[in-house]
Amino acid sequence: MAVSVFFDTSVLLAGLIDFGEQSAPAQELMDLVADDAVARPGTAWHCCLEFYSVATRLPAEFRLTPDHAFQLLDREVFARMSVHDLPGTNLGAFIEVSVRDGITGGRIYDAHIAEVARIAGASVVVTDNRRHFLTALRHGLRIAAPREFNKFHDLVILWFGDLGFGLGIKIGPSGDLVAS
Repeated sequence: MAVSVFFDTSVLLAGLIDFGEQSAPAQELMDLVADDAVARPGTAWHCCLEFYSVATRLPAEFRLTPDHAFQLLDREVFARMSVHDLPGTNLGAFIEVSVRDGITGGRIYDAHIAEVARIAGASVVVTDNRRHFLTALRHGLRIAAPREFNKFHDLVILWFGDLGFGLGIKIGPSGDLVAS
């Protein structure tokens, strides 16, 4: 089954590590995932690796031990989301298209994540780095910041009340409402 909502590393980091006020939208989104209010959430294996890498080298006040970083990945990502990667048969084609598109430097990683999201069937990539994912727009992927995605959830609450999600309504592909 296709992924509906695909999470970038920026959302995993801010959603699982409290960096203060700026983490609130991503934390709200991760709460929706934990409450099973987001249908078929997913992320890339690269995002999991990047989460671990960044989380274990942050400034001391935010840094996680390797064990704590693994525990968060295991409990909050692996247990609640599908994790995807490019099939081996797509690797050469991905680099070839990246060269043709003029993608250079670190943008190759975001292009990789967007391609993984596309192949996984995602409708939307949620990221705090929207401009890094502009190439995904040509494939019909929507790009949303956590705050934008959460506003949609708030509209559902207005329409259906707090019981909306308890009645089996979830945010599905393309931001539509689906029965769970």
